[in-house]
Amino acid sequence: MVAVAVLGLVSLSQTRQAAAQQPAAQSTDPKAPKWKDQAEYDMYSAVVKETDPKKKLALINAWKEKYPQTEFRSARLQLYLNAYQQLNDVPNLLATLNEMLTLDPKDLTVMSPYMYYAMASNDVTPAALDNATKVANSALANLENKPASIKDEQWPQAKKQIESLAYKTLGWVAMQQKKTDEAEKNFTKSLEIDPNQGEVDYWLGNTLRAEKTPEKISQALFYYARAATYDGQGSLTPQGRAQLDDYLRKAYNSYHGQDDAGLNELKTLAKSQPAPPPNFKIKTANEIAIEKEEEFKKTNPQLALWMGVKKMLTADGGTQYFESQMKGAAVPALKGTVISAKPAVRSKELVLGLADKNTPEVTLKLDKPLTGKPEIGEEIEFEGVPTAFTPDPFMVTFDVETSKIKGLTVKPAGPAAPRKTGVGTKKKKG
Repeated sequence: MVAVAVLGLVSLSQTRQAAAQQPAAQSTDPKAPKWKDQAEYDMYSAVVKETDPKKKLALINAWKEKYPQTEFRSARLQLYLNAYQQLNDVPNLLATLNEMLTLDPKDLTVMSPYMYYAMASNDVTPAALDNATKVANSALANLENKPASIKDEQWPQAKKQIESLAYKTLGWVAMQQKKTDEAEKNFTKSLEIDPNQGEVDYWLGNTLRAEKTPEKISQALFYYARAATYDGQGSLTPQGRAQLDDYLRKAYNSYHGQDDAGLNELKTLAKSQPAPPPNFKIKTANEIAIEKEEEFKKTNPQLALWMGVKKMLTADGGTQYFESQMKGAAVPALKGTVISAKPAVRSKELVLGLADKNTPEVTLKLDKPLTGKPEIGEEIEFEGVPTAFTPDPFMVTFDVETSKIKGLTVKPAGPAAPRKTGVGTKKKKG
């Protein structure tokens, strides 16, 4: 309602003042409008004295019915406008404003409220959108025509508000028509003229998000954050900001991933400035995952290799992948933790956990027994050739040369136990 207030729609008090100044007798000025008779003036006077909007409307209708043609048509339309405003009757208010524009198509004090109420009405029929577009374009074309009712010192600010409102209206129309490029262009212009418009921030966020590109979605999240945090003149209501803050959190987490610190940083930035900085971008959850994966590959190349292999083996067609791609082919060195050994001493097999040191994933079949007892829980590195795979329980078997195992501690075996022959000894007689 800021633009409406600045432009000063004729209020009840203003109309009363005009009525008080209007003499009952006819004016001697030949150019001045004239009452048809005293009765018409009396009906007009009764309207401006009435404070109840419903009764006021009834009196105006009675005046119009008795005097359909009047030289005070403009004043009557203003009285209609006042009554419809008080009754919050937006459709009739718009119809009245439209009729007023037929009297003066260049009247910015009429175009401004028309644009405001066109958006407030949510009438998105083609005819309504077309008319809103015409009025907005006409307002832009007539910005140099200062209305006589606006003081010179008020005009720069009023002109700025009219221009911003016109671009906002054009953006709103384009948004209803799903013309995202056009809506984005006009909302951006509106905010450049008047950056403190929480509603336009929100609408621009919706428009940008609909374009579904990472760059535009990043900008959309910025404008959501701006609308949710800006609390100065032109901001959304506290309830509206709270609701949008919840919406922003869900949208941000869905796009970027759970990151409270990142979200708070975004909100701080958006509150401090009306537009995102150049090349502003918020990383997607997928981009972050890829970066982490690349970093993981750099810092843990062997584990990253194994995780890739295991992913293929556990997917549909894992057995086929093993038979066609892995079996019999040498695999680069891998690392794992020794979980168990068979037998415990002079072992011929080692069972390892690679991704999880406590979960068996790999069995190493050695080309020769170890010389002693392997250290359980120790991380080792090995090179081998895969020879067998079972998906459930998951296990990959490698043939490995003991010489290609690194980092394995083998404790010396104890003395060999007496060999049992299975034949008892007999005591000598006597």
